[in-house]
Amino acid sequence: MDEGKARSSAPKPQWWQRRRPRTGEQPEADQWLLPEAAPVTPAVPGPEATGGAPVPLHAPDPYGTPPYGRPGPWAPAPPVQRPTVTPAHGTAVPGAPAYPQPGPTPAQGTPVPAASPYPGHTLPQDAAPAPAYGQPAASAAAEEPADFPLPAPAAPAADVPAAAGDAVVPPHAPADDRPHLGVTPPQGTAVPPVAAHPQAYPQAGPQGHPGPAPADGTVMPAPHAHAHPHLTPGPEGPWQYDPWAASAAAAAVAAGAPAPAKVPSKGRILAGAAVVAVVAGAIGGGLGAWLERDGGMGHSVTLPQASAEAGDRPAGSIAGIAARALPGVVTIHVSGSGEQGTGTGFVLDNKGHILTNNHVVQPAGSGGSISVTFNGGQTAKATLVGRDGGYDLAVIKVSGVSNLTPLALGNSDSVRVGDSVVAIGAPFDLAGTVTTGIISAKERPITAGGKKQDGSDVSYVDALQTDAPINPGNSGGPLMDSRARVIGVNSAIRSAGESESGGQGGSIGLGFAIPINQAKRVAEELINTGRATHPVIGVSLDNAYTGDGARVNSDGGDTKGVTSGGPADKAGVRPRDVIKKVDGVSVHSGRELIIKIRSHRPGDSMTLTVERDGKEQDLRLTLGSASAR
Repeated sequence: MDEGKARSSAPKPQWWQRRRPRTGEQPEADQWLLPEAAPVTPAVPGPEATGGAPVPLHAPDPYGTPPYGRPGPWAPAPPVQRPTVTPAHGTAVPGAPAYPQPGPTPAQGTPVPAASPYPGHTLPQDAAPAPAYGQPAASAAAEEPADFPLPAPAAPAADVPAAAGDAVVPPHAPADDRPHLGVTPPQGTAVPPVAAHPQAYPQAGPQGHPGPAPADGTVMPAPHAHAHPHLTPGPEGPWQYDPWAASAAAAAVAAGAPAPAKVPSKGRILAGAAVVAVVAGAIGGGLGAWLERDGGMGHSVTLPQASAEAGDRPAGSIAGIAARALPGVVTIHVSGSGEQGTGTGFVLDNKGHILTNNHVVQPAGSGGSISVTFNGGQTAKATLVGRDGGYDLAVIKVSGVSNLTPLALGNSDSVRVGDSVVAIGAPFDLAGTVTTGIISAKERPITAGGKKQDGSDVSYVDALQTDAPINPGNSGGPLMDSRARVIGVNSAIRSAGESESGGQGGSIGLGFAIPINQAKRVAEELINTGRATHPVIGVSLDNAYTGDGARVNSDGGDTKGVTSGGPADKAGVRPRDVIKKVDGVSVHSGRELIIKIRSHRPGDSMTLTVERDGKEQDLRLTLGSASAR
């Protein structure tokens, strides 16, 4: 505070121009930092007073950093202000005498209580009275010596805005026009409000009287540290600390005041929005999928369906052929001699004769059992009528069965390659299985059997080849044309990796059937005589011959190449002749020659083309007959 004293016009030294005291030297006080008691012109010692030593430009700075290990001057901390408890409800609370209320000033010369330069400190009762307006005040530093000089109270910063209602003093105003602590301003001068923070002090009632006292036990806030009518409070920055702020907030919450609402951060708002969006999307997607699939609540799914059709299928369709043929197809189960097997057969007449393959009933032998199951489920015992291994055909008979359905027989000579066919049987004991295909080839020479050393079980068949699926269990079943007529007897298949003798492999589209013309003749002979006859030409063939055609054996020992008086002998065939063709069709082996001959009836005539001494010639002969062994 200037207190009306004259100021020195000389500039004050800066901190970087000061000399640091040497070790062991007592620092001198900076007189320009202490409150000035009176304008005193310092005496500058001359060189003679200092003994010729250099004189410092200014006194040492008491607030500078002391040498290492020495204490420095620190300003005393203000005392802690604690909240007080209010008196009983209704008790009048006096106004704060240290802080005059706004209004006109009292008469000039009226004593005003002195205020401490430090908030919260009260001057003692014996403090010096305030001097008259315009007179200098006594220096506190002169009356209260201390180890370290205390700085004078700092004037309000010129760049800090004053609170509303405060009187703003220009920073460069004349000394006589600046208000001073403890001096009454001229009468009529407006006094600024009591505090920069009115909420920290009791509000006055009407006409300047104190308002009613709060309820008993209410915590009264302490006066603000800067509540002075002439001191403008500084801005509340992040480093301002109020030790009783948390206690005041807790007391307000305990008294029932609503707690301040927390403002959610931007990150939490975005996270919440994202969660809401995801949940809403999931719910909407599930609801949409449910509505799309089920059509909403209470909706039942009804699929379109065609109405039942009455009537039979056309006779030439696969269904029509199967409907007419299935009642005449049976499943055969055979057991005997430690073996058992399953096959298929079809009814030949109303007497109960059933045609099948020889290898189907072969396990029964002479003492085995044969059981027949019809398509309707009826089962009957059957007996063996006759069988022939050379043709792989057999006839069995059931008795006591009525309403039999014989199948119509076709003509295998009328079959053409590419004709549609239907195969019916019990593959792998699956009765009533119907498959379809075409005729792949005709007059395909095949042999089956051959388990016996004498070759009596080898069958030679000039077969019909089909791609209709035929599997083990189909043997003996009918191969039917598009008019539901039997054109062959399913007999053999060729499986991948197996020999021509057959086996239990599955179909690969190579099935073979005995032509019905040949099967019909053999069946008639077996029913009529119990034995079948084979057509023969009366020659023995050389199985060691590997050339093209079939070569007749040479005569030697007990073996003759040509049977005397037989069909070949009569036609002029000689030993070592090579038969190249039968009725103009080439044969490439002895097996093919036998198959071609077996495809005829005994007594049929045929033409043989033979090669003798490099020359070919045609010989005409009539087939003989031989009984099966």
